[in-house]
Amino acid sequence: MLKRFLLVLLLSTPLVGVASSGGGHLEKANVDVSNTASLQRGARNFMNYCSGCHSAQYVRFNRLGADLGLSEAQLQDNLMFAAERPFDTIQVAMPAVDAKRWFGQPPPDLSLIARSRGADWLFGFLTSFYQDDTRATGMNNLLLPGASMPHVLWELQGIQRAVYRIENDAAGNEHEVFDRFEHTTAGSMSTEEYKEFVRDIVTFLEYISEPVKLERIQLGIWVMFFLLVFFLFAYALKKEYWKDVH
Repeated sequence: MLKRFLLVLLLSTPLVGVASSGGGHLEKANVDVSNTASLQRGARNFMNYCSGCHSAQYVRFNRLGADLGLSEAQLQDNLMFAAERPFDTIQVAMPAVDAKRWFGQPPPDLSLIARSRGADWLFGFLTSFYQDDTRATGMNNLLLPGASMPHVLWELQGIQRAVYRIENDAAGNEHEVFDRFEHTTAGSMSTEEYKEFVRDIVTFLEYISEPVKLERIQLGIWVMFFLLVFFLFAYALKKEYWKDVH
């Protein structure tokens, strides 16, 4: 389940342009927090796959309902699995004692993970698991080499292997560089379907990291418009005051 391997997100440093033995890149997530349908699907995916281990303690269900266009009945039937009241926050269902025993420490709260790591990194991490028989879990991650979390969405994505090419560095030494992924076992989703599934989750994480983002942008446009109009009046007033000064 997604909730397990999102644990590692706060324990790693995002890598851009470098992965594994020296290759790879971050694919653009292309999230759109104004896409209500994507947010609704992302909320569903988050609650089904993440909320068992991860909380989002700065997000209240009634705020989700208002922003995502969901009624209180829809919230209760589809999202409020471990909550009783609409003004409750998204709390983890797994006891902290069990989490510490299973993972070494409780999984982190994901309220601000998108602001911490960035949407592109989250998208890249969730799509970059590959088969590695040297690992105890049988899987590794291109952006987080040695990740201890298993790829629990493999039934959706399938299993892929990382293909590397040989390149020479400036000193003429050969080294491996990531080239591409190749599927060895098909999942229940196509590659594009799985990317959309992950994109919806990342969109939701981007939204909860700053629920007022759209309002802030709209307010910013009005503020800039006001400043422009004020500047024109101020400039005209300045010219009027100084027209007789030589």
